[in-house]
This record gives sequence, C-alpha cells and structure tokens, in this order.
Amino acid sequence: MNGRRVIARVAFVLTFLVTVALLPPPYALAKPATSVDYPERATVTHFSGLAFDTCSAPSLPTMRKWRSSRYQGVGVYIGGATRACSQRHLTKSWVHGVTAMRWRLVPVYTGKQAPCRSHAKKFLIKPDRARAQGLRAARHAVKRSARLGLLHGSALYLDIESYPTSHDRCRKAVLRYISGWTSGLHQRGYLSGVYVSGASGGIHLSGAHGSRAFARPDAIWVAQWDDDATVSDLYGLTDRRWAHGQRAKQFRGPHKEKHGGAAMTIDSNVFRAPVATVARQVRVTSSVPLKGRNHPTKKSSIITTYRPGSTVGVVCQRRGAKAAGTRVWNLLANGTYVSDRFVNAGKGVPRCAYPYQVTRTDRLNKRAGPGTRHALAGVVYGGGLAKVVCQRRGTNVFGDRVWNKLASGAWVSDYYLATPSRRGFSKPIRRC
Repeated sequence: MNGRRVIARVAFVLTFLVTVALLPPPYALAKPATSVDYPERATVTHFSGLAFDTCSAPSLPTMRKWRSSRYQGVGVYIGGATRACSQRHLTKSWVHGVTAMRWRLVPVYTGKQAPCRSHAKKFLIKPDRARAQGLRAARHAVKRSARLGLLHGSALYLDIESYPTSHDRCRKAVLRYISGWTSGLHQRGYLSGVYVSGASGGIHLSGAHGSRAFARPDAIWVAQWDDDATVSDLYGLTDRRWAHGQRAKQFRGPHKEKHGGAAMTIDSNVFRAPVATVARQVRVTSSVPLKGRNHPTKKSSIITTYRPGSTVGVVCQRRGAKAAGTRVWNLLANGTYVSDRFVNAGKGVPRCAYPYQVTRTDRLNKRAGPGTRHALAGVVYGGGLAKVVCQRRGTNVFGDRVWNKLASGAWVSDYYLATPSRRGFSKPIRRC
C-alpha cells in the first residue's frame, strides 16, 4: 500500500476519533421529550392537594357547599368517545364560577380504549391508526377546552382504563395513541396528562419513559385504590419518573360523601401535578382608566385601557418594573399587562411560567446562577418539568449559551430542555 495513503488514512481516523470525543452527550431532540408551542399568554397551573371526580359536573350551588370539604380540586369530563354522562352544568360560565370559588379544575378526556378490551369496536384504538387517533383526540380535546375557557398551558388528562397486559400488540397501540395525544397537545400549547391503572398503563408508560419512539406525557395520574393519599410508591414507577410535580393518584374508588348537606358519589385523588389554567375574573379598582401594556413596565406601549369597576381575566403574575408601590404585574387573557395595585387579584394566582421537559436521560443539575461555576441548587431527573420564567446568556454548554431561570429561582442550561429553539433564545420566553 502507498505510504502517503496510509498516512492519510491514519490522519483521517485520528481526526474522526477526536471529533467523536468532542461531540456533546446525546439528548432527546424530538422524542421522548417533545417541545410545547406556547403562546405568550400561556402559563402552567400547578395543584398540590386533594381532588374529587364524579361522572357529571355538579351544580354551582353544590360546588359552593362542598367548599367545606377537604377537597380543593375537581375532575371534570370534558369530552371523548367513551364519556358516559351528560354535562348540563359544564359550561364556560360554570368554569369561571367554580374558579371564583378557588376550585382547581382537572380536565379529563375519555378517549378510545385499549384494543384488547371488550368494548364495541368504535370505542377501541385501531393498532394501525393509533397515533393518528391520538392526534385527533388531542384536537378535539383542545377545541372542547377552548370553549370552556381552559387556557393554553393547561394540562389535559387522557383517560385510559385498565386493560390486559399480556397482549404486546395492545401495549404498543396504547402507547402510540398516548404518543399522538401528547404530540397533538404540545403542538397546540397544552400539557399532556394521562390517567391509567397502575397495573397496566402505568407499567407500560414507565417502560417507555425513555423510548425515542414515544412522545412522553408531562404528567401521570395513576388509579391505585390503597387509601393512601400520597404520590410516592406508585405501582410500576420509580421515584425518578414523573418526579417533579408530575404525579397524581386516585387512592379511593367510587364512594359516597356528604358535605354542606349535599351528597355525591365520587372518587378521591391526590394531586402534585399541573391542572387547568383558567383566567380569574377580578375587578379594576383604579379611579381612572387602567392602562393595559405590552410588557410589565410603565415605559412599555399602551395596548388598551380598562374602565374603573370593569372585569378583567387574570391568567398569571410576574415581577416587573415598580408601579404604584408594587412590582407584581398581572398578565391578562388578552395578552396585556396591568399592575396588581389596581386589580388586587388576591392569593393563588399562578406565576407566569412555561414548563418544558428535561431531555437528559439521567438528571440535570440546577445552579444558583446562569453558569456551571455557580453552586449546585438541586437536580431535575430526566423527563422532569422545568418551569421557565425567563432566559439569559451564561456559560457555554456544547455551543448553547442560553440559560433558563426557573420559577424556583434556580437556573438550568437550555441545552438540556425541550424548548422550541435548540440553540438560542426561544419564543415566547422573556429575557431576564
């Protein structure tokens, strides 16, 4: 062999090996952590507490009486091929009414079921069309949610009832259906939740947690009737999967409870997970027209004004420039900002944040500042939701200098989050 050719080939091999050694570690570019296309006026609403669900949405008077109960959330069945009960109370005005009572809402969509269940065929997933059917279910669920006033950033939960686990074709069909559901919701700016039996769907979702053939849901709600109102030790799940405010458990099945003189048959649940985002209706308290601006500062452009005593819908709050003694600004449902001094939205309004999944398969370090030299401030396990409030430049991580500030105050490298832009700043996230 020619000596020059040998030298050239050796040089090529060495160059290739050096290049491979310098490549960044692999991450899930598309699946299982798919990005969410939030509009600017979206936010996540996280709920920690007890919730009940019942087949038909209760009347407003009943919901008012049940404020004396231990529950703070309610599951509502918004639609789907297998929804069994009528919903004469479930309207947009009902949603605003229970939100004014400080109830948190858990939207449930009862879609098609596993093909190995004994249902009529029209209610079952078709294995060869499972993903397309999941996408269609997501489209329908978003339309139903929009009519009810459930805003972008809401988590919508797909109801998949228990099914036999011995059929691999059935398992794959369910996972493809959930994958389509998740992708469809993410494309429309909503979070994906799934309600499953721990002994069937829970095991299969856990097994597919890191699969790149599968779009992973953001939250999991497991039916596990053990009367234990905690989200640890869920059947089939390790504590590192759906570990960061992404879990709920139905810990008690159908039973009767009575509160405030009103009795209902319900299931009992505990949530540490995202739920519906609903604009809170509050009154303008200023004595002159209140200016709605395009950014949370008095120097930004005025988009519109609101009459004293009129009602506005508050989606979330963020810190901005000081105005009338407060730095708290309210983002309204129409995308404008108003100072909290002149609406007094009260407690419980969520902080404006956009959650994205961590793409690492193991864990991501949180830092006290936007760089790897800052002190450690905890970890987020693979697939965990990181609630981003703003972005700024920091330490270069494999070509990406963008760092995300989280709602907790900690920072993570954007390289390891499923934000819309894989290199650089992402819309609609604000700069810090």
